Amino acid sequence: MNKIKLANKIKFIKENVALILIVVLSSILNFVNLSIEGYGNSYYAAAVKSMTMSFKNFFFVSFDPAGFVSIDKPPLGFWIQAIFAKIFGFSGASIILPQALAGVISVILIYFIVKRAFGSMAGLISALCLAVTPVFVAASRNNTIDNVLVMVLLFACLALSIAAEKEKFKYLIISMALVGVGFNVKMLQAYMVVPALYITYLLATNVSVKKRIIHLVVSTFVLVAVSLSWALVVDSISAANRPYVDSSTNNTVMELIVGHNGTERLSLSSSSKGMGGGAPGGKGQTPPQFKENSKADEGRSSYSKTSDYNSTEFSGQFPGNPDGNSSGSPPNSNNGKNMEGGAGGQGPGGGNTQGGVQSSTFGGQAAQGIIRLFSKNTLSDQICWFIPLAIFGFIASAIKEKLRLRLDNNRKQGLALWFMWFLPVFIYFSFNTGTFHSYYLTMLAPPVAALAGIGITSMWEFYKERGWKSWLLPGALLVNGGIQLLVASYFNSYSGIVKVLMILIAVLCIIPSIILGALNILKGRKTYEQNKILRMKKILVGVSIIGLLITPLTGSSQVLFNKLNGSFPAAGLELLSSNQQSGPGQQGNSGGSPQDNMNNSNSKLIEFLLENKTNEKYLLVVSSSNEASDIILNTGEAVMSLGGFMGNNKAITLNEFKELVKNGEVRYVMVGGSGGGNSSSEIMNWVKENGKVVSSSEYSNSSESTTESSNSTQNDTSSKNQQGMGGRDSQKQLYDLKEYRDSL
Repeated sequence: MNKIKLANKIKFIKENVALILIVVLSSILNFVNLSIEGYGNSYYAAAVKSMTMSFKNFFFVSFDPAGFVSIDKPPLGFWIQAIFAKIFGFSGASIILPQALAGVISVILIYFIVKRAFGSMAGLISALCLAVTPVFVAASRNNTIDNVLVMVLLFACLALSIAAEKEKFKYLIISMALVGVGFNVKMLQAYMVVPALYITYLLATNVSVKKRIIHLVVSTFVLVAVSLSWALVVDSISAANRPYVDSSTNNTVMELIVGHNGTERLSLSSSSKGMGGGAPGGKGQTPPQFKENSKADEGRSSYSKTSDYNSTEFSGQFPGNPDGNSSGSPPNSNNGKNMEGGAGGQGPGGGNTQGGVQSSTFGGQAAQGIIRLFSKNTLSDQICWFIPLAIFGFIASAIKEKLRLRLDNNRKQGLALWFMWFLPVFIYFSFNTGTFHSYYLTMLAPPVAALAGIGITSMWEFYKERGWKSWLLPGALLVNGGIQLLVASYFNSYSGIVKVLMILIAVLCIIPSIILGALNILKGRKTYEQNKILRMKKILVGVSIIGLLITPLTGSSQVLFNKLNGSFPAAGLELLSSNQQSGPGQQGNSGGSPQDNMNNSNSKLIEFLLENKTNEKYLLVVSSSNEASDIILNTGEAVMSLGGFMGNNKAITLNEFKELVKNGEVRYVMVGGSGGGNSSSEIMNWVKENGKVVSSSEYSNSSESTTESSNSTQNDTSSKNQQGMGGRDSQKQLYDLKEYRDSL
């Protein structure tokens, strides 16, 4: 008895030491050198800074300090960031910290959820796989709020598993309420896990069918009520007393949910065809090529000289430009600037090619199909590393547990839960052509990690029993190793490290898998021979697992030395090329402290505006939020974004704008940029007719700027030929409305 207790105690200590080491590894990947990320996504960072300035801005997730327009996401993730910024002071690290914490907590959560049904070893392997998945690490080191959502959904899964196993209705309510909380983090993306929760609970047999249906109906009301709580409150408030709801067509959160954050993400809207852009020529909508380059869902400041996201860097104009000039080159034409500034030519789908690998900001641009996540594009090295193991693992576990529609134990319930999370999300990312980015794949990381951990333990049990099922483990390891070799080969030209990794995959995974298959044939004649072979098999399986972990861990660890793309965070092997070329996962030095950002091409503009500001409410008026983010971050001053994030909002009429000018609330307007809405075009045209052109030499750092007389009259055509804002967009020009206001 004492020996059994001692053995259990030793086992317990080993498990806890292993878990601590995994948590330490996750913490290193998520926290170390976090300051190099700067502000991450400057659009969201500017909003958080604005939110810290007043409770009204906080509640409505206002983009600008004056509360003119909101951001295009729900509030919860950014409320957490604003609270952290209040506690620790506003900085890039303080607003990214919540996501890093959420990543570590998610690793711990998946261990406990898997362990409850499948044991400690399965839980540890699952936690380790999640901790080193590149896209999961990248999302943890950015101020996009996807990993906060993942954490909330893992809590929901934990509650659901308790509800199904112990017949506790209150845990079902808690689970659905948590999904509703997740909805207020990233809207409909949270509902990706709903099929798993419903199906698992519905098929659990510890409760009568009638009761289960009643429970699900009641919990659905809870889900909807929690999900729409903030939206209904905002929509019930008069539009005059709150910011305009960005990216909505009618200034309501409900339309934002259904439209921009709904059908556009599911390829159900006409505006999502092609590159996920707006319907060309539609009223208040954006042409596809404009949306691709200026919005890209998580925008950047187009002023920053070192910006990773060159949303407005191209030659010529295109439909929807505030100047109304439809001539010129589209954003992805050869004589324009590429979206991501990487080396290499244009890749398929309008992206760039990085050493032969397609790099695009939109996942839907990669060729759709069941092999999309394994193909030669920058989606593959974010998530594919354990997917084959997860699929084999589910098959083995389903056979082992004799999985049927009747989920009569916690193992079957857990297996159904993880697979029903995995399957619809995998299909969505494999076939959807709507608007999604590579970092959204973090939603797929938890079920893949869980099924991989569960599957390895199930296949090991089969392997020890012999028979045809014993071939599942060596087969799964061999296939997974082969897929990793294939994906690594895509990046072979990036760095010599990739060649080393390919050798390690072959030596540590492929060869041991083959040996495992060979040992399957051998039979020890004596007990000690059988034990010796079993020990050898354990070692080979352990080595194979290490071989499968090395490459994704290497890709994830690159975040410790390379600043991620603030708008499109991506870890993985693509970062190995960062010393030679700029890939989609790596950005320049934009971000950082306000003092650092003042060194960019906005510094002279900001200096000019601050020197000439009297008591205007808005420091500057611009076409879209892309032009405003950097200035808000550097000054904390209100900048009016006429068209919002996409530049096509109709947040204010021309008469309302004139009234602001008359009352002395607006003076300087930057005409041009990435705005495209009818309202902003009308206002910008009026500004050109009534404002005074400011010489670019007064506010632009670039030597390319041509000096223009400050006495130039309104709508002077020479302003269209000068290189405003450092020559990046020949259509940008600053106008002063003071003389017009004084004349009134």
